[in-house]
Amino acid sequence: MKADHALLPQGLQVRSWHFRNRVVMPPMVTLRDPVSADGIAWYRRHAEGGPAMVIIEATGVPRFERDLTAAALQPLVAAIHGAGALAGIQLFPVDFGTDRDVGVLTRGEIAGIVAQFAVAARICREAGMDAVEPHGAHGYLLNRFFSPADNPRRDGYGRSLADRMRFGLEVVRAIREAVGEDLMLFYRHTPVKDGSYGLDESLPFARELVAAGVDVLDISPSSFEAPGDRAAPFRELGVPVVAVGNLDLPGRAEEALSEGRADLVAVGRGQIADPDWAAKAIRDDWSAITACTKCNRLCFGNLRRRVPIACSVWPGASAEA
Repeated sequence: MKADHALLPQGLQVRSWHFRNRVVMPPMVTLRDPVSADGIAWYRRHAEGGPAMVIIEATGVPRFERDLTAAALQPLVAAIHGAGALAGIQLFPVDFGTDRDVGVLTRGEIAGIVAQFAVAARICREAGMDAVEPHGAHGYLLNRFFSPADNPRRDGYGRSLADRMRFGLEVVRAIREAVGEDLMLFYRHTPVKDGSYGLDESLPFARELVAAGVDVLDISPSSFEAPGDRAAPFRELGVPVVAVGNLDLPGRAEEALSEGRADLVAVGRGQIADPDWAAKAIRDDWSAITACTKCNRLCFGNLRRRVPIACSVWPGASAEA
């Protein structure tokens, strides 16, 4: 048990939205349909565990023009809100599990994807969501457009930093135009990609994202050596910053906050292993937390088998529970 920390339980105000504490459940691929009974139960249970916000796993924006209507999403949003948490969703530029080649997408196809982001955000607003987050990290499509090592284009979407920023900024501007000020807008970004880009390009990009309407920067990942270290430089931009990675131990999460490296901490695997991680961390009952053993058997193992994830230390994580 720890009694010397103070920031994890503190609230945070972002425009008109109140975070009840500094813990976020990040978007993690579970292979659950978020609007299925199992998906709603999964997110409800994690919201009940005490985080300030639950961000639903990466969901392809084309789904919102097919089957993800406001009416379909409302029970999910109600489940999260009913447990006292804010509800967000990570938006993926294509159907999750598919991909597109940066070099061959036509400008018309890019414009179509941007328009789909706007449609998705509008539907999320109608469903009562609090936030949407374009996924611009981890080598996925938006991130590859930003990375000079991955982007061979010569048409205004590649080469210079301004051109490599363009796709992500168009997405953000389209979302903000579609929803006005009625949604928080997060953006997930990988700040350093070895051999491709570093903070000298990520910080100007983030500055432009904020100018375009981003409310919260979600910076992933952190290093193991200093919790939240890669998020820290982005705090100078004047919006809250989420630190992601290697924060499953409450002391590390608290360090990221108390050392001024982040405003919010995203705890992923820790909240799968113990859905009450946030509540236990906030009430100083750190020794009661069931820790993730990083065995990878039923989380990554199930992902490889293309079945919903489970957890070897939390029996309730199984789809049948």
